[in-house]
This record gives sequence, structure tokens and C-alpha cells, in this order.
Amino acid sequence: MNSVSPSAVQYVGGVGVVCQDDTLQREETKRPQQPQLVDPGGGSGFGKRQGTDVGGGGTRDATTAGEPDEVDKLKTKLMSAWNNVKYGWSVKSKTTFNKSSPVTVMGHSYLLNSEDEVERFRRAFVSRLWLTYRREFPQLEGSTLTTDCGWGCMLRSGQMLLAQGLLLHLLPRDWLWPDAQQFADVDFEALRPCSPSRAGGKKKPDSGRDRQAEPLHRRVVAWFGDEPPAPFGVHQLVELGKSSGKKAGDWYGPSVVAHILRKAVAKTSEVHNLAVYVAQDCTVYKKDVVHLCDQSLNQSISDPEPSGPGWKSVIILVPVRLGGDSLNPSYIKCVRNILRLECCIGIIGGKPKHSLFFIGCQDEQLLYLDPHYCQAVVDVTQDNFPLESFHCSSPRKMPFSRMDPSCTIGFYAKNKKDFESLCSAVCVALSSPEEKYPIFTFVEGQAQDYGLVGHSSSYPHYDTSPTPGPAHMLPQGKLSRSNNIGSSDDFVFL
Repeated sequence: MNSVSPSAVQYVGGVGVVCQDDTLQREETKRPQQPQLVDPGGGSGFGKRQGTDVGGGGTRDATTAGEPDEVDKLKTKLMSAWNNVKYGWSVKSKTTFNKSSPVTVMGHSYLLNSEDEVERFRRAFVSRLWLTYRREFPQLEGSTLTTDCGWGCMLRSGQMLLAQGLLLHLLPRDWLWPDAQQFADVDFEALRPCSPSRAGGKKKPDSGRDRQAEPLHRRVVAWFGDEPPAPFGVHQLVELGKSSGKKAGDWYGPSVVAHILRKAVAKTSEVHNLAVYVAQDCTVYKKDVVHLCDQSLNQSISDPEPSGPGWKSVIILVPVRLGGDSLNPSYIKCVRNILRLECCIGIIGGKPKHSLFFIGCQDEQLLYLDPHYCQAVVDVTQDNFPLESFHCSSPRKMPFSRMDPSCTIGFYAKNKKDFESLCSAVCVALSSPEEKYPIFTFVEGQAQDYGLVGHSSSYPHYDTSPTPGPAHMLPQGKLSRSNNIGSSDDFVFL
């Protein structure tokens, strides 16, 4: 089967097939069963190899402009209907876990050699928010689309990363969804220890604190509802993406999504005391982060005070490119180390032509949530709307070697002390004797100190990050190699 962006069908006259680099985007057809995940490849157009738009959104050969005519609208409806069917079915599949080595989920490790540990892992995984394709939501402005099937997977992966940051921001770090226990039939292969009592799904009493936090959990889910007013819903994200040259039906890259998330958090009045910083050219400028978070501007980066008046929590997003045409194996250890940090909130990425949200790892494999499953829209404005479709009970893994090199890494720091600890911990995680150049760097100054206009909240959007610089922590006055490269829009891997 061939993957076609709905926007291409909507805006391109003639036949409804889009070619990228003169080759059709091929798809895999194997799919797991709901609540198992879908494994289509090709729906996102993610991982385009040559050029600057890894997301693949800028390759349409548009021949018409303006509003679509009736024929285009019909094409869009047909394509949407096809995508709804394509991503709405699945076949049974199992994931195998090694019981003798730890599996990491959002910085917490579980050794699956006892029933209690299996239960802890199961609840931790199910408690993550799972945001997937949806259908039959209100029409996206400027198009006739009422679904994001076939094109919105990178937006959904970005939503899942932001959702994890919001859960840490609003709920206790060790919060678990009390109703995770209702997902009794979690399909793990060679994971559970052999025990007759396991078939009954031994339940543990709810934490009273976790149950009290349910209204906040439900509020966070509602913020990602598929309706125009939702601050982090697909309607808002598509609207914010227009300033990056994207529209409904386009494919998005992980870096563009990082900037869309930054704008969404800055725009909303629903979330308080939180900012989003996007690294520039694989460099986190620490003074820019301080200026973003310390509203009083009276504290310096060396101030030992853990938090001061006006200090905001921060989500740090770092778009990177871990190799040229494919993942550089020397970076695997660093990615694994980063996923083991408690301050890491996941990685927006995937495999070629297939966006995924990476939340952990085990041995040489990544653990992920897959947005490629089409579900009916949920009306989050109703009291006690169902939450089950926003949580997944099927862990999935893939080898590091299949990871697309283009991705965005996310971190969260609640206060100034956490930010300083984050910088130290990430620098250690980035250290690798196998690789001379780290994935990204920290610099003690501001972007403008190095001849860059403004800071990360205002620099241009891009999808391909240049080769990382040569040092983890650079003093003010020294420039990382990544800054010498210039605009990543002009950078092409050979």
C-alpha cells in the first residue's frame, strides 16, 4: 500500500498519489490488536533522507492555491475514510521482555523477575498518556479534514511528550493512575513469572493520594481534546504550525513540533508557572533558560537558592540529528543513558516514515508508545468522560538500530535546583568514550553572546539538526562546533 498525505490529495489536482524524491512511500502492513498498537510505516512520511525537511511536509507539488474545490473535498473525504479503515484495525501481537535485565520507563527501572515488579512496571506503563489518531472531530480550519489519520502522528508524539511534562508539573512524580488495574489483560510474552494466582490479576489497594489527584489527571487529558478550544489539541497545534509553513494534512518533523509545543504553552492561560525552552543548533544556553524561568531576573545561575520568586518550571526540548542517513551506533549508549534519567520526559522520534514516542529501553531495544491507531473522538467537555482510550496496555519495543536519527529529546525541571541537577546529570549521560562529539551541549551564556539573534524562543524552525558540538559544557566566550555550522536549513548530510 502507498501512503498519501491528505493535504496532498486535497490541494493537488489530477491523480491522488504523491511521490517524494520520485519514489512512493512504502508501508509495512503488520499491525497489533487494540489495545495493542498499530505498526503501519509510512503514515507520517517521517525520516525523509535528503534535504532539510525531515518531516516530509514540504514536498507537495501544489498546483492550485486557495480553498479546495468540490472534487478536492471529495478526494479528501475518500482519503480520510481510507485512513480511518487503515489505522482502525489490527492483528494480535506480543512483546517479549527479558526478565534478567532491567527495563526503564521514564527514568524508573524495573527488574521483571517477580510478580510485584511486573505489577509495578505494568502500572507505570499504563499510567502514561497515550494520544493517537482520532476521527470524526470538528473540521480543521482551512480544510475539510475531520481526522489526522495518515499525517498527524508526529503531532501526537509531541502531545505525549508534553503530557508527560504536565503530569510531572501538576502531579506527584510517582503518581500512578488508580484505574490502571482495570487493564488486567496486558499481553506480555515471557514477562510474567509463572504463577497460578496471576491469571486472576491480583489487585493492590489504591493510593489515596493518587485517587485525590484524579481531577488533575482528567484536566490534563482534556487539554489534549480534539476540539478547537483545547489548548494542546490537534486544532490548536495545526493553527500554531501555520507560522512554520505547515497546515492541516501536512507531515511535521520533530523540530517543528518542538516549536509548536513551545508556542502552545506560551499561548495558553490554563497552565501556570511553566515555560518551554527549545535548544538552538544542538546547544542549550543556560543563561537564556534562566532568563526564561526567573521572572525577577535578580538571581544568577550560581545562586544556591533552589527556587526564587517568579521562578518557572521548564520543559527543555532539544532537536538533534543522531547521524546522517541512519542512526550513528556510537550515540546509542548516550540515548540509553538519557532515557534512564528521571528528568527525561521522552523522545519525539520514531523509525523511518513512522513517528513514535520513546519512553524507555531495555538492553538494545527502545520502549515506545505508538500513535498509529485511529480511535473515535472523545468529548472531553462532558463530566466523567471515559479515560480508557487515553491509556495503552501494550508495551512495544524496537531495536535502537531502527531509530531514525532525527528526533527531539525532552527534559523537565521543576525549579532552579532541579535545572542545575539536570545540567549535571545530562552532561554525564552524554559522555561517551566511543563518540568524540556529544549529541548536544550546554553553554554558560546566551545565544546572543555567540552572534545569534535572540534565543531559542525566537529562532527559525528547522527539521534537520547539524552535527553536535565538541563539548558538553562550554564556558562563556567559547563556541561549540554546532554554532559554526550556521543555519541548519542549509545543512545537508552527505
